[in-house]
Amino acid sequence: MAIGALIGAYQEDDSGSLRALLPLAGRTLIEYQAKCAAAAGAAPIVVIVERVPQALQDAFERLRLDGVGVFPVSDVNEAVTRFEAGSTILLLGDGIVSSVDLVSTLAEETESAIATVPDNEQHEGFERIDAQSRWAGVAVIDARLLGSTAAMLGDWDLQSTLLRRAIQEGARLVRVTDHASEPLLVQSADELADFQRRLVLASKGGRNDWTSRYLLPPIEDFATEHLMETPVWPSWLIWGALALTLVGAICFSRGWLGAGLVLLLLSMPLDLIAGRLATIRLTPLPSRMLSRLALWPAAGIALLSIGLWETRHGTGWGSMVAAATACAFAEAARIEKAAMPPGGELWLFSRRNAIMLAIPFAIGGVWTAYLLAALLYAALSFFIVQRVRHHPSS
Repeated sequence: MAIGALIGAYQEDDSGSLRALLPLAGRTLIEYQAKCAAAAGAAPIVVIVERVPQALQDAFERLRLDGVGVFPVSDVNEAVTRFEAGSTILLLGDGIVSSVDLVSTLAEETESAIATVPDNEQHEGFERIDAQSRWAGVAVIDARLLGSTAAMLGDWDLQSTLLRRAIQEGARLVRVTDHASEPLLVQSADELADFQRRLVLASKGGRNDWTSRYLLPPIEDFATEHLMETPVWPSWLIWGALALTLVGAICFSRGWLGAGLVLLLLSMPLDLIAGRLATIRLTPLPSRMLSRLALWPAAGIALLSIGLWETRHGTGWGSMVAAATACAFAEAARIEKAAMPPGGELWLFSRRNAIMLAIPFAIGGVWTAYLLAALLYAALSFFIVQRVRHHPSS
C-alpha cells in the first residue's frame, strides 16, 4: 500500500522562529524529518506551513538536491489532494525528533497506529492521549481520515484533530519501549544537542582494518563534528581522497616519495568521514559509487609507481615485480574474502593498512624493503583468506 507523509511546520520555538528551522547536524529539523519519512518509503512528503520564510525555502531546496521531493502547503484541503485515495499517511508532529527506526517501524503498519510514550514528567510536553499515554509525535493514519477531517476542521489544530479522530476510530497504540528510540519534542536548539551527539556516535559503524579501528577514530570524530555544520557534500570528500591518491602516485613516479606518502596519509580517513556525514544526513552513499570503487585500484597504481621509481633508480626490475605481485595478491584476497567472518579482515592487507606499513620504511629510506614487506603482507593475507574459505572450521 502506498504511503505518504504529512509533517507539521507552523509552530514557533522559544526565539519566535519556526521549530522546523531549528539546527540539527548542520541542517534543519524539517530536513531531518523529511529524510526520516523518505527513508521509510514515504512519497509524497507534504509539509503544512502557514508561511514559507527564505530559510525554510532553502531547506526545501537542499532536500530536492538530495532527491527528496517536498510539497509545502498552507491549506489542509490542498494537502488532501496530494495523497492518493486509499493510501496511508505517516504523520510527524511539529518539533518532533524521532529515530529513523521508529518512523520506519510505524510506516510498516497496515492499519492506523499511534506511537506513544508514558504520561510522566519527562514527557509532559507531548500531547496527552489518556491517563497512561501521550502521543510520541509519530502516527500512521488513513488518507480518508485526512479528507473527512479537512471537511470539518474549522479553527482546530490539524494534527491534534487527526490524532483524536484516529483514536476514536480504533487506531492501535504502540508504546515506545526502547529509551534510545524515544522521540524528543524540542523548543530550542539546546534541546537538540544530546540527540546530535547520538547521531554522530551512531554514524561510526564498523571498521574492517586495524588502521581505521584503532588509529583514525579521533580524526574521524573531529572532522565529522566540524564538517557536518558546513555545506560540504560527502561525495566531495571521496573524490578528494581519490585525487590525493592519484597525485600521490604521480609524486612516487617522480621520486618525491615522502610527499607521495603524505598525500596518501591525508587520503586515508576521507571516505570514512564521507560515510559518516552521509549517515548523519540520512543520505547513504551508493554502494556502486564510482569514486569510492576507484580508491582501491588508485592505491594499486600508487604502489606500482613506487616499484617503477625503484626499478629505474636503484634495485632494478625486482622492485617492479614485487609491487605487481603484491597488487595481484591483494586483489585476489579482496575477491576471495567475502567468506570471512565479521571482524576477520581486521589484520589483513588493505589500502589503509598498506599505507601505514610504509611509514617506518619511509623514515629509513628503504622503499624496496617496503615493497617486499607489502608483498609478504598481501601474500600472507591471501593464504589466510584461502584457508578460511576452504576450511571454515579453521
